[in-house]
Amino acid sequence: MKLSSRQDRLGTETAFETLAKAKKLEAMGKNIVHLEIGEPDFDSPSYVVSAAKKALDNGFTHYGPSAGQPELREAIAVHQGEFNGYDISPERVIVTPGGKPVMFFSILALVEKGDEVIYPNPGFPIYESMINYAGGIPVPMKLEESKDFNANVNDLKKLITNNTKMIIVNSPNNPCGSVTSVEDLEVISKIAIETDIVVLSDEIYKEMYYEGDHYSISRFEGMKERTIILDGFSKSYAMTGWRLGYGIFPEFMIDAITKLMTNSVSCTSVFSQMAAIEAIKGPRDFTLNMMQEFRKRREIVFNGLNSIDGINCRLPLGAFYAFPNISGTGLSSEEFANRALNDYGVALLSGTAFGEFGDNYIRISFANSEDNLSKAIDRLSKMISDLK
Repeated sequence: MKLSSRQDRLGTETAFETLAKAKKLEAMGKNIVHLEIGEPDFDSPSYVVSAAKKALDNGFTHYGPSAGQPELREAIAVHQGEFNGYDISPERVIVTPGGKPVMFFSILALVEKGDEVIYPNPGFPIYESMINYAGGIPVPMKLEESKDFNANVNDLKKLITNNTKMIIVNSPNNPCGSVTSVEDLEVISKIAIETDIVVLSDEIYKEMYYEGDHYSISRFEGMKERTIILDGFSKSYAMTGWRLGYGIFPEFMIDAITKLMTNSVSCTSVFSQMAAIEAIKGPRDFTLNMMQEFRKRREIVFNGLNSIDGINCRLPLGAFYAFPNISGTGLSSEEFANRALNDYGVALLSGTAFGEFGDNYIRISFANSEDNLSKAIDRLSKMISDLK
């Protein structure tokens, strides 16, 4: 019995592997501070939970349209239109079980064997995994620490060939917590138009800024027709376990993506979609209050990490991640992560989990309590002092 060769091209998401290891250690009695998993530690809004219960009681327990419930697609179109300042047709909205299918389906629909996809590195590992799985060639666009973990967009043209099919952008960024400037986004948009390339814009953290507001690359002239916006409910509404994402697709992709939904999952959970309508239409207080808590936690992590010899941390501008440089400790990224978990009870991720340019870094999710974050900083400080 033999698996297909394409399975060898499929990567993984190390956060879930580290979580499993940490849970195993906890089962053995070890105290672990969890800084590995990328999800808000808040419960979903009570009004969304109530809406889900009501939807179940009202019989929303059957199949729905593959592209999503019309009511939710309309609500998303209005929400995104207000957010971005231009009209969006509900027909362009396709609701998916989480944000990853938007990546997977977009790449499957566009990328053929030998086609190249430019993606941020360090970056969300599923980008590279899906490109490889589809038979494409991943082309890393290095995020430079000296530029607050942004790419040198003036060098982007050097990465483009006749085989380039897609550019992936992600702002705010996972794992770096960085934000791409409007000026850089405009440069990328001009390059995409000049070279006739589709842009997949991962905007799942669009409501998670510490300063300033989100600006979508789709807002530039000529970009609505070639931009796929990836968004969802996991981060802004603390709804990771609901598995609710969506894409806003150019018109030429709508039928293809809908067919991929039909062939793979039939449809997204219907009662969950009905609850998502309440998330979008409800008050923004939940997200704003959550970000206030993250702002305080960011300060604890930023100041704490920079107080440890050999660690240098840039201030995250968005999302809830820090991506400190640990090269001064003398440990590799993987050595640091393994030692932190096994010997000091701090679960975090090696920067290499996010690509080749993640070496010498670690990722910390500060979606945990202030007390636990302080405890983690103390443990990491002891770890480094014990090396001496």
